[in-house]
Amino acid sequence: MTPPTAPASVVAERLPGIYVHVPFCLRRCDYCDFTTFADRDEAIPAYVEALTAHIRRTPQDATFGSVFVGGGTPTYLPPDDLRQVLQALGDTFEFADDAEWTVEANPETVDAEMAAALAGGGVNRISLGAQSFDTRVLSTLGRWHDPDSVPRAIGHLRDAGIDRLSIDLIYGTPGETDASWAATLDRAVELGTSHVSAYALTVEPNTPYAARVRTDDALAPDEDVQAARMAVTDERLGAAGMHRYEVSNWARPGLESRHNLTYWRGNDWLAFGSGAHGAWEGRRYWLVRDPDKYARMVAEGHEPLGGQEHPDAEARRLERLMMGLRVTEGVPREEVVPLDPGIVARLMGRGLLTMKPGDRLALTPAGMPLAGAVIRELA
Repeated sequence: MTPPTAPASVVAERLPGIYVHVPFCLRRCDYCDFTTFADRDEAIPAYVEALTAHIRRTPQDATFGSVFVGGGTPTYLPPDDLRQVLQALGDTFEFADDAEWTVEANPETVDAEMAAALAGGGVNRISLGAQSFDTRVLSTLGRWHDPDSVPRAIGHLRDAGIDRLSIDLIYGTPGETDASWAATLDRAVELGTSHVSAYALTVEPNTPYAARVRTDDALAPDEDVQAARMAVTDERLGAAGMHRYEVSNWARPGLESRHNLTYWRGNDWLAFGSGAHGAWEGRRYWLVRDPDKYARMVAEGHEPLGGQEHPDAEARRLERLMMGLRVTEGVPREEVVPLDPGIVARLMGRGLLTMKPGDRLALTPAGMPLAGAVIRELA
């Protein structure tokens, strides 16, 4: 499998994707509210067996353009277990010749053996959770890796033949300085990455970080500081040859995340693994959250469904508006009508919204930092 050579905007624009969730971690980060578990290692063997069985019994008459194995920390699995999951995907589904296979990884979990297992399983893209290259910021976030582990992991991956490397970063953590954020961005570029995802720190309820904020043991992020960080991110990554193609994502031309574009363009995707969400032929569904329950239901021959819904036309319109405006290419206007023409005109007049060729509604650079507010007005 080879990475696409043409821009993602014109490659396999309507092919569906597959999302696979691995909920296990060595430890849970203080800001994380995803379906993850740091104390369930004994559940891994049964979970991997169930995940593999669930994949193999769900063939579809479709050609897929992407796989994304997320978590949790997929690379926390033993290499042979992760290879088993990847093999099941390759055996069960038909993929485009240039399909994108991404696995999320934390730096400390990638050694030469893991890198070889990933490459041998067909993975051609890694999303590496660096978050910051400032040790003080990593400590505040409750991260368990050190900055030096990032280049070590990248070296192992490149030695194994995987050179499509994305780095995830978090900005606006209290205690982060202008200089440390600039240094983090510069380090991400120096490492030769092809893609950067940069997100503002969000204090989610029921997380250790939120508890610390409530007891004044930690500061809440400053929204004005985060807005400034976003502007600096766009400036520095743009100067390094990456273009912003989504509110929080930058890539070198042709190396955008095809799988994430599946979501933002309103395409279908299948879901496997506890807590995973999918969208297929008008149905939105989610799988049971607990990995033990997931494994038990699959072993008993049941579909491990947590719930499902069939959104009506208005719900689908709002979803397309929320997701489609996140990407700089915009969303076809015909997919999000009706819109209040007065509100559209007002947002255009304020320089936050524009019309692009092909009658596509899009945020302007000034509108990107205010994406949430603009979308709420339009909705």
